[in-house]
Amino acid sequence: MPRLAKFGYIDARRTVNPVRPRKRSRGIPTALEGREIFYSDDLFEASRLIGQALSPNQLTLDKLDSARFAAGLHGVRLRDVCMMHLDLHVATTLTMPTTGRYFGVHMPMNGRALCVQDGYEFEANTTRAAVTSPGQSVTMRFDPDSPQLIIRIEQQAITRHVTRTLGRRLVRPLVFQPAMNLITDTAQRWHGALGLLNTEVFHPGSLVQLGHGVGPLEELIISSLLLVQPSNYHQQLLRPDRKPGSPAVRASLDFIETHLREPLTLTDIAHHVHLSARAIQQGFRAELGTTPMAYVRDRRLERAREELLDAIPSDGVTVTDIAIRLGFSHLSYFAQLYRQRWGESPSDTLRS
Repeated sequence: MPRLAKFGYIDARRTVNPVRPRKRSRGIPTALEGREIFYSDDLFEASRLIGQALSPNQLTLDKLDSARFAAGLHGVRLRDVCMMHLDLHVATTLTMPTTGRYFGVHMPMNGRALCVQDGYEFEANTTRAAVTSPGQSVTMRFDPDSPQLIIRIEQQAITRHVTRTLGRRLVRPLVFQPAMNLITDTAQRWHGALGLLNTEVFHPGSLVQLGHGVGPLEELIISSLLLVQPSNYHQQLLRPDRKPGSPAVRASLDFIETHLREPLTLTDIAHHVHLSARAIQQGFRAELGTTPMAYVRDRRLERAREELLDAIPSDGVTVTDIAIRLGFSHLSYFAQLYRQRWGESPSDTLRS
């Protein structure tokens, strides 16, 4: 299995024997040309498969277009970031009553989509993207010939990034403004991140294709989105000198992040930030709602999942190797914690 073929929540079996010849897909990024997820001219099948990639939905179209309808989806998944290309060919309305636990950036490659997100109406086109946040009600009315590039980022990844940046837990969920201006000077940061993503996925010898550098690439995409697109945390993220959260907790989080593979104790963390263990305990309780060592355990579990998702069994990587590298010497305890956190065993993740 290729390293970048783990599109876990999509049934990647292609539809076969279409009723009529396929329409040529338009504007597919070079990195996705050989990564078809499905092609179907059946409206209900297309809705079901799009639902596995995004959220449960309803597709509706004009009766005059029913005979010409076709849907194609190409895509690739890293860890917490997916790049997809969706083409519905004819005028179609996509309704998602409630979006899932992800943030989506929908960028029309041609044409336009009239969008309604939680009552806010706007037009998405080649200069304005639609940004969805978890739990929203979304309707997109696509014009004919309006394929779109979609970047899906898992909610937990962005939440983790913002928590680490601010040095405290989020008191309310992160929500982006729905309309994203793609032609500002700041937006060039976003385009640059997507260009790098396309390059890393496309070239067989890239670091990402070799199983390295996935984390930094995803961090670049996440940080770029947070910088470019206004949200309810935007001002805090833009002004790190004014951001809440004590310097000691922020320094502790940075220290933990760079030493996850090493033995870590509360004393080590306290020594690094020049405070007592009690003061660090109180800071984590007040600002993150947890203890320093519970935070270390959770980050190690997250890192373990990242490495299991990246690994391919044929490379000789085992659950035991990853668990021990991250300080879990008792494998049964690691498996128990992992299943409680992720709802599956480590070996299931490795095989997925």
